[in-house]
Amino acid sequence: MGSFADDDYDYLYKVVLIGDSGVGKSNLLSRFSKNEFSLDSKSTIGVEFATRSIEVDGKIIKGQIWDTAGQERYRAITSAYYRGTVGALIVYDITRKVTFENVERWLRELRDHTEQTIVVMLTGNKADLGHLRAVPTDEARAFSEREGVFFMETSALEALNVEKAFTELLSQIYRGMSRKALGMGNDPALVPKGEMINIGSKDDHVSAVKKSGCCSK
Repeated sequence: MGSFADDDYDYLYKVVLIGDSGVGKSNLLSRFSKNEFSLDSKSTIGVEFATRSIEVDGKIIKGQIWDTAGQERYRAITSAYYRGTVGALIVYDITRKVTFENVERWLRELRDHTEQTIVVMLTGNKADLGHLRAVPTDEARAFSEREGVFFMETSALEALNVEKAFTELLSQIYRGMSRKALGMGNDPALVPKGEMINIGSKDDHVSAVKKSGCCSK
C-alpha cells in the first residue's frame, strides 16, 4: 500500500459505498483503507468514513470513502450522505440473489441524488464463496453493460480485487474530471465508446465495462 501524508494530495474525491446490509461494505472499506478484515463485523450504525490516497498519472488522489448502514431505517440520511459524491461502489453479495436484485433500486436512488457524471462500480463481494454463488457473473456483467457502469467481483476476506476496484474507480473519476476541465465533457466524439477494461486476472473475477453516456438518467 502506498503511504502518503494525510494532507499530501492533489485532489480529494468523495466516494460512497451503498448496497444492502450484510454484503460486506464495511469490510471492503477497512480492507482498502487499513488492509484489515473482521469476521465478526457488526452492522454499521449511521455513517462512517475513511480515507486513503493513491497515485494516478503522477497525481496524488485522496479518496474520502463513506460507508452507511444498509438498513431501511437509516434511509432518511440519504440526501446529506450523497451530497458532493463523485463516485460510488454499489455492493451486493454473490451468494444472496436478493442483494443483487436490489442493486437497481440503489442505482436509481444514487442517480436521483447525484450529478449525471458520477462514476459507478458494481461490486459483487464475497467471491471467495463461489461454491455458494447465487448470482452468475455473466448476469451481473450484462446488467453493468446495460446501465453503463463498471463491474468487478471482490473478496474482502481474501483481499481479492479490493485494491483494484477502489483504484479503478478513483482513477476513472480523476480522468473524467480531467476531461471535463479540458472542456471535453462527455462529447461522444472525444470520449471512447464501449470501453472495456480487463484488469489482468487469470479468472473471471475481474471485468470492468464502461459504456459511453455513463450514468445518464
